[in-house]
Amino acid sequence: MMKKIEVLEKLNANPKIGLTNELANKIRIESGFNELEETKKTPLILKFLKQFKDILIIILIIAAILPLLIDPHDFVESIIIMVVVLVNAILGTYQENKAEKSLEALKKMSTPLAKVKRDGQFYEIESRLLVPGDIVEIDAGDFIPADCLVLSQANLHVDESALTGESVSVNKNSEDLEDEEDLPLGDRKNMLFASTYATYGKGEAIVVKTGMNTEIGKIAKMLSVPKEALTPLQVKLNQIGKVIGIIAIAICVLVFFFEVIATAKLLEVSIFKIGSSAYFEAFKNSVALAVAAIPEGLSTVVTVVLAIGVSNMAKRNAIVKKLPAVETLGSTSIVCSDKTGTLTQNKMTVIKLYTNELKDVHDELNFTEKELLKFFAICTDASVNFIDGEEKRIGDPTETALIDGYFNYCNEGKGDLKLQFPRLEELPFDSERKMMTVIVNYKGKFLSITKGAPDVVLNRSVNTNKNEFLRINEKLGEKALRVLGLGIKYLDKVPTEITSKNLENDLTFVGLVGMIDPSRPEVKNAIKVAKEAGIRTIMITGDHVVTAKAIAIELGIMEEGSLAITSADLQKMTDEYLSENIEKYSVYARVAPSDKVRIVEAWQKRDMVVAMTGDGVNDSPALKTADIGCAMGITGTDVAKEAAAMILTDDNFATIIDAVKEGRGIYNNIKKTVQYLLASNIGEVITIFVASIISIFRPEFGLPLLAIHLLWINLITDSLPAFALGMEKISEGLMDDKPRPKKEGFFANGLGITILWQGLVIGSLTLFAYMLGHYGWLGVRMDDSVAITMAFITLATIQLFHAFSLKSTKSVFSKQIFNNKYLWGAFFGGIGLQMLIMYIPALATLFKINGLLFNELLISFALAFSLVLIVEITKLFQKNKNKNKHFN
Repeated sequence: MMKKIEVLEKLNANPKIGLTNELANKIRIESGFNELEETKKTPLILKFLKQFKDILIIILIIAAILPLLIDPHDFVESIIIMVVVLVNAILGTYQENKAEKSLEALKKMSTPLAKVKRDGQFYEIESRLLVPGDIVEIDAGDFIPADCLVLSQANLHVDESALTGESVSVNKNSEDLEDEEDLPLGDRKNMLFASTYATYGKGEAIVVKTGMNTEIGKIAKMLSVPKEALTPLQVKLNQIGKVIGIIAIAICVLVFFFEVIATAKLLEVSIFKIGSSAYFEAFKNSVALAVAAIPEGLSTVVTVVLAIGVSNMAKRNAIVKKLPAVETLGSTSIVCSDKTGTLTQNKMTVIKLYTNELKDVHDELNFTEKELLKFFAICTDASVNFIDGEEKRIGDPTETALIDGYFNYCNEGKGDLKLQFPRLEELPFDSERKMMTVIVNYKGKFLSITKGAPDVVLNRSVNTNKNEFLRINEKLGEKALRVLGLGIKYLDKVPTEITSKNLENDLTFVGLVGMIDPSRPEVKNAIKVAKEAGIRTIMITGDHVVTAKAIAIELGIMEEGSLAITSADLQKMTDEYLSENIEKYSVYARVAPSDKVRIVEAWQKRDMVVAMTGDGVNDSPALKTADIGCAMGITGTDVAKEAAAMILTDDNFATIIDAVKEGRGIYNNIKKTVQYLLASNIGEVITIFVASIISIFRPEFGLPLLAIHLLWINLITDSLPAFALGMEKISEGLMDDKPRPKKEGFFANGLGITILWQGLVIGSLTLFAYMLGHYGWLGVRMDDSVAITMAFITLATIQLFHAFSLKSTKSVFSKQIFNNKYLWGAFFGGIGLQMLIMYIPALATLFKINGLLFNELLISFALAFSLVLIVEITKLFQKNKNKNKHFN
């Protein structure tokens, strides 16, 4: 940044008269309005069409359209398939249409009016009309309308916590700084930043940057970049979809040729002379296989399971805005947390005091210690009042902390101290004296109270034990406390000249107070629980490194061997170096919003799933970049809430750990539902595929299942238990496990093999049921209609029984079998629906099945239940294997 005089010359500005309106209008044509730009939104129709690019959806659409082109009268299956496709597309569009509103929230933070000097006069104008070179006036309580360079000021303090994360107001000055562009935002003492606000004093400044060129504009640019990265679950489901799609296409082609060969063999003609109707029949059968291979209900079931997780998390004070974020939480391995307002309370608090003994404010205080707190509270320009039962806090956070210290620890009723102790005169604080003094009427006497930097006030005091006070001051400073000293002097009368010489000499030094933005009480244990679950917590803050380290050590974030670095250190590192050495650093201090994004991305390059917590505007880009952004609901800015995927309604860091547990439980339930649905679909594919091969050698064998049977099973009898499995209770000991590796496949740890063999058993049992009817075995009527019905009923019932086997790795015959009422409802509901379509004539005709006799129904149920027994045997073998492994 150039010096003041250079800035004035470059912008052609005169501090005495400001710009002319004519010149301001010309500059605005070049610089644009002082507002944040909106990004173009994706049209709704494009979001809808985007839902149809998935390979499984494309296969289903083809499977629905081609039969209609060949035979328009055979439309039932096609309509059902298209309804499924459209429902999935509508759900996907609805989720995607919850557009990010971060920029809108940022625009709300922009000040609507600004006091600007034009043609030698001050006017109030819309802040969007400001241009570089404008001279603006800032008073206590004003929001800063643009990025400005301070020209003059009188004790101007600005709260920059939303932008920098620093909990203490910054005392601004008008001095030129060297290499200012290399300094962290919090150290640019001669700059004012858009959307921060003045807490004390006043000043004049020149606008140097407007709109998207301001620091908050830079944040807006970062937020406007769309986040394309998929969650771990989305990646895995996409992989599953591609694999299923490729397999479905390959097997469909094979089945088509098998059918053609079987028909040619039956007619004893060439495959080229079997006739169009035979080709059509072969095509219909291959379509049936496509329907069998694709788990149509998978997307809907996963969406519902995630929605259930969202509901459960809301009960735990975590509102999830994006469904996939629920599962992402379960994969979290790194939590990057802002300090101010997240790990700490974002409220400066007096915690220590010293008169002749160092004490915690919660200890029993003597008269002198209470008087110390009272004097500090009187010597402030802040106020904490209650109006209609609502607390109104006005002034610098440090000063409101002094008032709180008096009211909270001196057993005094809350009231207006300015009314109790009328202020007669004052010497305002300034950065040169580093003190402020007030004269009040105290118990009928004139009392001068001076507070400020301890060493300065001590130098003006007559006490003999100054070294002891200085020793305590240094001790408190080492703990990152902000320390203030206080001296008093009784006066015979109020001086006619209110000067530092008259009031701030020959003081009696009363004592010290130490303040800090304290950690939240629940955070330390939450960090410990996270560590036990293999989750590491990293502190990222705009505050000073000494303060950050003190809080990090107290909370257990910094341990032996870990380091704390500043933004200046960070900016010297290349992205490659940072990524390679990222594990060394536990604390990052004085960081800018772009630094936070770099840190998150460095962890992501190490294949870590990163959660980011924060409450300020400065946290927003990192909240959006992280795999899961968590904003504070009470103290968080609107910008942070909109950028995040999850909002903590209780501002409790510990809620994140509860949410991680919920996320892990949901992921386990999703794995159960995917295992359940894929095993079912593999069973259906095996049934159709093997039947097609048999038909080559025995052309009369036919297909055991029709497309409508497979649609019914996939969408109804499969979906009900799948939903119920998604509502399984979270198993104990879930947080004892380490986070799942980001690149761990969905079918890791033998899940893929398990799905395959279970699908093979399901297909084999279904084929056996069909063969009983087809060949008339075991007293079953020899009738193809009966054979198809037995295969249909057996397959549907197998799925219902199979759901109980997947509830847990423990035996299905334990007490846990009764702890999911939804699963029992799905079981009996599924059985009931099967009976309805089999014994209601109109439905039986639609599904082309026949009513079974009692013995046939009993055989079907017995075959279905046999899968439970087979799974139980494998669980027993696995249990013994694990025992032997542990013993060895």
